[in-house]
Amino acid sequence: MKNRLLLCLLICGVLLYYAIPRLTISAAGPEGIFALSWIVFALIVIGGNLVGLMYSPKKNRKQVNRVGKMSQNRRRLRQYQ
Repeated sequence: MKNRLLLCLLICGVLLYYAIPRLTISAAGPEGIFALSWIVFALIVIGGNLVGLMYSPKKNRKQVNRVGKMSQNRRRLRQYQ
């Protein structure tokens, strides 16, 4: 999951790197509105991916081991049936 979020951040950064010099926010009419909304949406994407990275749940090794033991016990029970 972290790899996907990092990839999205990198792609968004590249898009911003190429788009910022070409977008004119001070333009009048639809061009200015499009430029401003594009930048706002790109910042929302960056913020969402950063939040996903910062608040991703950390797996507890004890819980993972418990699940593994439970599945092993179930396999053993199925073999005896």
